[in-house]
Amino acid sequence: MKANIMEIERFAIHDGPGIRSVVFLQGCPLRCPWCANPESQEIKPQLMYNEEKCVRCGTCVRNCPQHAIKIENFKLVFDRDACIHCKTCENNCPAGAINFIGDAVSIDDIVTEVLKDKPFYEESNGGVTISGGEPFVQYNALKALLNKFFEEDISVAVETTGDTHWKNIEDLIPYIDYFLFDLKFPTANRISLVTKGNGERILENLKKLASKAPEKITLRVPVIPNYNYDERTIRKIIDIGAELKVSQIHLLPYHTLGVSKYDQLGKEYDLKGSKMLSKEDLKDLVDYGNSKGIHTQAGG
Repeated sequence: MKANIMEIERFAIHDGPGIRSVVFLQGCPLRCPWCANPESQEIKPQLMYNEEKCVRCGTCVRNCPQHAIKIENFKLVFDRDACIHCKTCENNCPAGAINFIGDAVSIDDIVTEVLKDKPFYEESNGGVTISGGEPFVQYNALKALLNKFFEEDISVAVETTGDTHWKNIEDLIPYIDYFLFDLKFPTANRISLVTKGNGERILENLKKLASKAPEKITLRVPVIPNYNYDERTIRKIIDIGAELKVSQIHLLPYHTLGVSKYDQLGKEYDLKGSKMLSKEDLKDLVDYGNSKGIHTQAGG
């Protein structure tokens, strides 16, 4: 069996306790306007074009077997629908301006790579985090990975939007030590309107999971200007966490680290011009969360 992954990030310290390896799976049912990993949304290789590196030599145009690349007004134009992800353009680009993100990798190869750092997990009480995208989109691959890590006695965190069938989550609870549960808004309507996900299912799954294993849940709340960065909205999310008795709440300040990816994917970024938030900006909200008796912090 194989999983479609973007990468494996080693020595991560912000995606669960201790030192961790993060396996990024592709595929996500949500379309959050601020998504920092837009290349994770589809389960297929994503063509990334860095215009600043490009020297307009035309090598990719001449070599593309699908004739999916042309130069117009001294700029490369890609027909991404015609692209078959053969990587001919990437392999022949002398400037390294084109690369594809996403590969189908065997479960055994992923586990072998992750096991290289097992001593660091044991020393730091760390482990593996499976992120995305939404890991439950590739349910069979996720289940296979969890079984392998369980056999190796490796702690596992899964970052999830909760937008999947409840049975999928329920069946894997015994194999997951930490659920990093993303929650963007306190109401189903707002979740659906902004993220295009199934808001009712997300909130219902959160409640069901909390009824079975609240100690495993960390609510992760991306705090985004013009969307949910207001005291009333974030307080309501914190209230939900307190009511469900989740373990922790992490308020994640908006950052712009993924903006350049949209240009490379040929996509528009809706939050251009929005300023990054700092941990200090969230201090009052963090204090509110802690006053409710639930460990709350800014950042992961």
